[in-house]
Amino acid sequence: MLHARTRPAAWLPAIFAILAATLAPASAQTIDEKAQACAGCHGENGIPQQKAMPAIWGQQQGYLYLQLRDFKSGARKNDIMGPIAQALERDDMLALAGYFSQKTWPSLQQPRPPADVSARAVQAMTAVGCNTCHQSEYQGEGTQPRLAGQTKDYLQQSMLDFRNRSRANNPGMSDLMRSISEDDIAACAAYLAGL
Repeated sequence: MLHARTRPAAWLPAIFAILAATLAPASAQTIDEKAQACAGCHGENGIPQQKAMPAIWGQQQGYLYLQLRDFKSGARKNDIMGPIAQALERDDMLALAGYFSQKTWPSLQQPRPPADVSARAVQAMTAVGCNTCHQSEYQGEGTQPRLAGQTKDYLQQSMLDFRNRSRANNPGMSDLMRSISEDDIAACAAYLAGL
């Protein structure tokens, strides 16, 4: 799932057509076949094609469903995911969320940040209580996403999007991200990605 600032390239209309056909309701189509459409961006083996893309393999089922629902309703804006989610029915969204949540979280092999960056991140995350929702190891639970090991670029952009309110599907997150600095956000993204 992309952040709101991603702009589709000239080749994206062809991808939308393929995805719409792949995700369209078909009684003979299995969830495995529907999930294959997601691999174009989120990766064949759960490793995203671009650093700004999130890993969705092994992500929390409730969170995945809510994001698909929010893309479909427009509560979460994205030039790519919005049209894709429009082609999904509620049962499709639930099935896809279940499918990806059962996968093993991929190792993105992101480096741990230097000690000073880690210390800054821990201080900022403690100040806003990140582990209250995302759990002590940042593995998430239920409708709260796993942050540990997520792509650094995606984490940072998501936090900035909450901060500037361009991502509006969780107002509480916007308030929290506005209470720390952009440098703190960069440190948090680096720290979480390296877990």
